[in-house]
Amino acid sequence: MGTALVYHEDMTATRLLWDDPECEIERPERLTAALDRLRQRGLEQRCLRLSAREASKEELGLVHSPEYVSLVRKTQVLGEEELQALSRQFDAIYFHPSTFHCARLAAGAGLQLVDAVLTGAVQNGLALVRPPGHHSQRAAANGFCVFNNVAIAAAHAKQKHGLHRILIVDWDVHHGQGIQYLFEDDPSVLYFSWHRYEHGRFWPFLRESDADAVGRGQGLGFTVNLPWNQVGMGNADYVAAFLHLLLPLAFEFDPELVLVSAGFDSAIGDPEGQMQATPECFAHLTQLLQVLAGGRVCAMLEGGYHLESLAESVCMTVQTLLGDPAPPLSGPMVPCQSALESIQSARAAQAPYWKSLQLQDATPVPTSPSTHSPEGRPPPLLPGGPICKAAAPAPAPAPSSFLDQPFLCPAPSVRTTVALTAPDTTLVLPPDVIQQEGSALREETEAWARPHKSLAGEEALTALGKLLYLLDGMLDGQVNSGIAATPASAAAATLDVAIQRGLSHGAQRLLCVALGQLDRPPDLAHDGRTLWLNIGGKEAAALSMFHVSTPLPVMTGGFLSCILGLVLPLAYGFQPDLVLVALGPGHGLQGPHAALLSAMLRGLAGGRVLALLEEDSTPQLAGILARVLHGEAPPSLGPSSMASPEDVQALMYLRGQLEPQWKMLQLQRRRPAARLLPAPPPVVPSSPGGLKSAKVGAFTPQK
Repeated sequence: MGTALVYHEDMTATRLLWDDPECEIERPERLTAALDRLRQRGLEQRCLRLSAREASKEELGLVHSPEYVSLVRKTQVLGEEELQALSRQFDAIYFHPSTFHCARLAAGAGLQLVDAVLTGAVQNGLALVRPPGHHSQRAAANGFCVFNNVAIAAAHAKQKHGLHRILIVDWDVHHGQGIQYLFEDDPSVLYFSWHRYEHGRFWPFLRESDADAVGRGQGLGFTVNLPWNQVGMGNADYVAAFLHLLLPLAFEFDPELVLVSAGFDSAIGDPEGQMQATPECFAHLTQLLQVLAGGRVCAMLEGGYHLESLAESVCMTVQTLLGDPAPPLSGPMVPCQSALESIQSARAAQAPYWKSLQLQDATPVPTSPSTHSPEGRPPPLLPGGPICKAAAPAPAPAPSSFLDQPFLCPAPSVRTTVALTAPDTTLVLPPDVIQQEGSALREETEAWARPHKSLAGEEALTALGKLLYLLDGMLDGQVNSGIAATPASAAAATLDVAIQRGLSHGAQRLLCVALGQLDRPPDLAHDGRTLWLNIGGKEAAALSMFHVSTPLPVMTGGFLSCILGLVLPLAYGFQPDLVLVALGPGHGLQGPHAALLSAMLRGLAGGRVLALLEEDSTPQLAGILARVLHGEAPPSLGPSSMASPEDVQALMYLRGQLEPQWKMLQLQRRRPAARLLPAPPPVVPSSPGGLKSAKVGAFTPQK
């Protein structure tokens, strides 16, 4: 359906006419720098370009008082001294004779974008606008903001399109108090904001920016504030906030539309935020939001004052909206202590209102008497592993070291390929997803199959040849993602070959998510290059930090908790460059659940995800997986049910065992002293305290 880009060159007209160090950073070049970079990268040309229109008086009146709209209208005829005098009546605001026109265009751009998405003209989009809007209140300009663009868009979506559940995600580095005030008693709008707070010592210096401000009246629990109390938050902190706070609530809320207050002053290099998140992080945040609301995501520019960082971050967001895979994240994926404290503070404030948080935060971490760490600390891992990063994090790089890099990965010539044993004419695929006809050389295929009796048959050999051909295309960069089929009797052996082939042909770290009755290949090397995660095992077991098994959750809420609370934190901590998803015998997943898992794993490894299905799987399953791997949104699972106590126990047990090594799993909860899990034998000599055994034990939830 495409991506819209809404813009109007008139929005560059308003500018500061007098000296004001506080306001001078909000300048027209913010828009032109972002638009120029989109054009240089060929991204504007791939979007549906919409010219912004002015919002009407009635549309502005959805959230603003008539008196305030009239006041702003009068600025069109004021002289410089009168404009300056009026500006002093507000906090961090300047007016210009063009302000009213520009602010109406900014609000109108958001309305156009919402209309285009909700009428099905496009799937998603970005409105490049100024002035920004999220600080503006019913009768007051504030913080460079004149009309509240996102709030007007939300009210319009409710009034004109009849929506009942709208999620607003505000990733600007400042608290969007204007949006909060407008919707704090409204349960139809879930507002999430992270912001630099520093215990109230950062602008706008509001007590209601803290985590315990959760809304009022019927809106209790629908305002979610995540205050950052230190500067320097980076990629790991932002992703952890999404996985452990925003997304559990968002899935339970089940929004019909996602609006993003897309402020990029939260990116590296910005003088306002002083944060360390790199531009590609916003690609990952966007991708995580696209699994909600059927992919109906409307982003609107807010802040962002370092022009290079702003331009790169805008490109990352648009690239992801277009369906391109997110580039791998740079830097260690280890959230800082202050971020974890803030996330847990927000979880505690929200827990009374959300089922998805209540059971987890109330469940003590179970332990097993058989759980034992023979000699304490695990031996060192390969360079780049989680322990190395956690023990010796790299110093924070200068902004220019990130911003000088080319962030946009060249798109493969084929984004998604389906490799079935024989072409299926009933398979419904997007127009540019192809069914593969090629196969690996017969001699090479037979060599890989020789150690496995189950691959001796002609059908299994044919399937294996097609898989090898597809995998080589992915590893060579010709294909981004793919789906392959194999006979059920050969599923385990085919998966073993796929892992070995991937590791021997360029993959440095391979994540395998195996669903159903699939065991870790016995001859797979214990060198820290493969993270094996089995969903569908008989019991929750952490046999090593790279070998994890958990039962398939019985409820949708448990499945979501498993993905957000275990699978994705492990995956982001591991940072694979190839992902295998194997749906083996008895995997038990319905199509929408398999699609959601695949869509969320697509954020890893630059989108290099290979899904392996049993040959007798329905064409509908292959089709839905092909669409999500190609960049389409997965089908909604509907409102999230609460996880069963058994599922929560299993999850909390595994988290308790794995947290010491995998820092993306961490939350600040009271628990018994964590026991360190054994790591695989390293390729470097073991430390004197090296482990003697890889077996730690398993946990079976008590019913």
